[in-house]
Amino acid sequence: MGSAEVSPQMAFARFVRQAIDEAREEHGWTVRDLASHTGVGRSTVFRWLAGDWQDYPELAKVRGFCAALDLPVAAAFRALGLPDAGPGPSRRGRDDSPVEADVRVILQRLADPTVPAEEKHHIRDLLRYLARRPIRRAG
Repeated sequence: MGSAEVSPQMAFARFVRQAIDEAREEHGWTVRDLASHTGVGRSTVFRWLAGDWQDYPELAKVRGFCAALDLPVAAAFRALGLPDAGPGPSRRGRDDSPVEADVRVILQRLADPTVPAEEKHHIRDLLRYLARRPIRRAG
């Protein structure tokens, strides 16, 4: 069992590095130019590059980054280890389990720019709590 898993931070850092390299090659953009065109601050871009984050990047920022660079958002979400949290209407036709439907609603709230940052912080805190909570077996 010697296979080393790549953390979401490192996978996303690779995704961002590749996007920056392509933007530099295709448009001659610097990180400052990239920040200006994507709406993602330079310090955030550098944190993403360094894999220096505890909370997942704001999905709205990830979407803006991808849209400005004409990159598929699904590729960014895969790098982050998230399910495809793409636009809701195109995905609603499926028969989802109640859990999948709940997860989709949570991801949409986290991506919604009209949801206050404090609310998003509470959602993330609760998710971290639930993820680390010990499983109690019946019986």
